[in-house]
Formats: sequence, structure tokens, C-alpha cells
Amino acid sequence: MKKIELDVAIIGGGTAGMTTMRGALKHTQKVAIIEGSQFGTTCARIGCMPSKLLIAAAEAAHQVKECQKFGIYIKDHPQINGKEVMQRVQSERDRFVGFVLDTIDQYESDKIIRGFARFKDSNTLIVDDRLEIHSKAIVIATGSTPVIPAQFRDLGDKILTNENIFELEDLPKSVAVVGTGIIALELGQALKRLSVRVTILARSGRIGTLSDPVVQECAAKILSEELNIIVKTDISKISIKAGQIEIEFKGENTETRIESFENVLVAAGRVPNIKKLDLQQTGLKLDQKGVPLYDPNTTQCGDSHIFLAGDVSDYRQVLHEAADEGYLAGSNAALFPKINSGKRRSALTVMFSDPQIALVGQKFKELKSDRFAIGEVSFENQGRSRVMLINKGILRVYAEKESGLFLGAEMIGPVAEHLGHLLSWAHQQQLTIPEMLEMPFYHPTIEEGLRTALRDVKRKI
Repeated sequence: MKKIELDVAIIGGGTAGMTTMRGALKHTQKVAIIEGSQFGTTCARIGCMPSKLLIAAAEAAHQVKECQKFGIYIKDHPQINGKEVMQRVQSERDRFVGFVLDTIDQYESDKIIRGFARFKDSNTLIVDDRLEIHSKAIVIATGSTPVIPAQFRDLGDKILTNENIFELEDLPKSVAVVGTGIIALELGQALKRLSVRVTILARSGRIGTLSDPVVQECAAKILSEELNIIVKTDISKISIKAGQIEIEFKGENTETRIESFENVLVAAGRVPNIKKLDLQQTGLKLDQKGVPLYDPNTTQCGDSHIFLAGDVSDYRQVLHEAADEGYLAGSNAALFPKINSGKRRSALTVMFSDPQIALVGQKFKELKSDRFAIGEVSFENQGRSRVMLINKGILRVYAEKESGLFLGAEMIGPVAEHLGHLLSWAHQQQLTIPEMLEMPFYHPTIEEGLRTALRDVKRKI
């Protein structure tokens, strides 16, 4: 078996792995990425970008259908060509992936190792039983994979996840969506607006990652007006008949019924890719999911020379966090045993449903009782929102009573992606509510709704 020596070995070639490489190369050239599957990153290949391409097509179709509310009429209903929709999704997706592959191609050949790695011991990796790598430090950046509940595993190619749905040649005629998380609701709503019959089967009644009960209730009401969401679903039987998936189920407020679908989109969460790593050989302490315990501020596992970066850490599964963790992990791995703490950005989550959902800073469930005040605004009567006929949703902002410090926010509403960014910047700068109200708010804009919420909380602190 061939043997090589490295200063930093990186397992995984996604966003976190690539930025780990950048961080490590600042300090040493004895670095390599080990990748057994495809390069291209989750975001570019199967995540952020292809999903937003599908959502963009759905929004275009929806705007055509809704234009009569402005007194504008189109003689015929819009005709959706599913094959052309998917062709554009795939073409643009491949373009984004190409940019990533161009970066990989710029690395020297000895920096890329193809194959699947597993631990022999805490310093040694075996790649496909053909290569032994001894490394001073190792970064695990293997990402995550969709959870497929046991009752769906016998459905074969009828199962869709975010990892294969964008490979479809045409839109399906009907889909059962399992879950009410970000992927489930984004793709479920997009498919519905592209004339796919969609039923969403939810084990709970929760929407996305929202924890504020007021925002949660508002989101459930708004989305249920458009989507067929069955909450607290109990699935009693699944079978394939005449090429269709037949599901027998009962919801919280529904009788037992049977529906048939062309496909099932399983979006019931993701789990870290760790099963084949043989982590027991490292001696690291593992959590209940089998993931090594680590410090998010350093990415170091305990006091070891092993680091975690990206979705595998199960900390914040979003691209910019994976990139930050990767760069920090690469730098610390190369400098080990010298360890530096990195500055983590304020938490920001966006769900590209319509209306959009955003969470900033501390969630409602993370706030300390009796030490915070809440300000809110409804978008139903907010000026610019009504002008644009997108006047749905609510924004709730949280502030510390004693200091007036802005703590966080949860919202569903128009342009939540932009409001979320403004609020995340304010949170990271540790601004107080009075300081935020000193900022300009142009008229007429949806951002004026944010000012209303800030004024509301100022009166309560």
C-alpha cells in the first residue's frame, strides 16, 4: 500500500473542504483534499442554486396567474413546459458547478486525492484500501445527507430528495412532500405553482425552524391557504400500484384517506456523513448522533489535532457558515498545536418560500425569560406591501429590557431575505434599538415596517 505524509488532510471537497484548503495553504503546502464522490459543493449542485432556479420559475408562473388582481388580464392560462423548466434549472446549475470545478482544476495534482477515506487511527487515514495517509492534523468536512425514513426506503427511484430532484427531465404530475422544513416548503410550494399536485405530510405542525409561537401560527395560516398541508400525519400504509405510490394516512383534523402520487419528495431532515469514517478509531468523544464534540469557535475536537467544518458539524448548515468554519479549521489545523478562536457571524437563516421566512440572532426559544421585550408589525396594512399586493406576514423583534440591546428576530413576510440581512448586520454590530432607529428609513418601502416594529419594542424597554 502506498504511503504519504501530510501536514493537513481534508476529508471532503465541498464548500467547507475547499475553504479549509485555502486556510491551510496560507501556512503549509503539504495539504490535500480527499473526495470520493463529486466535487461541486452541495450549494451549487443540489442545494441553494438549483432550488432557487426552480423557485424563480414558480414565481414567474405565479405572477402571471396573480396579475388580474392589478386589473391586468391575460387571455389564456400560462402553459408550463416542465421539460423546459428543468432544462433551464440544469443548464444554469451546471454553470454554477462549473465555476467550482474550475477552482478545483487550479490546484496542483498532488493536492487532490480521489477516494473514500476512513480512520486507521487518529493520525492515519486509509483511502480505498490502496493509500495510507499519515497527517499531523485532519479536517473532517464530509457534509450531510438526507434522512430517508424506513417506511419509504422500498420505493426505489420513486423517492425524490434534494439530491436527485434536479435531475428530472420533466416535472412530475403529483408529489407527496414529507416534512415542513426549509427544503420541503420551498420545493413543495415551487412545484405547486408549476401545476404539480402537491400534498405536504407533516409529522408536526411546525413551519421551518420558527420558534416564536405568534410567527409560527401566522406562517402556518398563510402557507396553508395555498398548500395542502396535513399536520401531525400518521402514515399507516405505503405501496406501489400501477406505477403510482399509494399512501394511506390520517392527519390531526382529517379522516383516514388514500392518495396516489407519482413521486414522494422526502425532506425530513439531514444527517452528518460520518458512518464510513470509523471515528471509533480516533478516540474522540462523540455526541448522540456519533459526531465528534467540537468547539464552534475553533472547530477543534476536544484538545486533539482533528477538526470539523461545514454541515458535518450539524451546527449551522448554511453555506457562509461552512465557508467560515472551513477557513478557520484549515488555519488551525496547519498551525496546530497553536489554536486561534474565530469570530462567528450572527446567526441568519432564510427560507425562500412566499412569503419568505427569516430568523436572525437569538431565536424566541433561546431568549431568557422576563429579560426581553417584543416589538411587532403586521404586514397586512403596511403601505408598500399593500401597494405591491404582498401584504402578508408578521415581524417580531426582541430586545433586552435593561440595555435596549437588539437580541434577534423571527419573521414571515415580504422581502424577508433583505430585512433579515439588515437585522443580522445590526445584531453583529451589537446595536441597541434606539441606535437602529437613528438609521434612515426611506418612504415608501417595506423597511418602514421594520421601523414600526422597532418603535413598538422601544416603548416596552
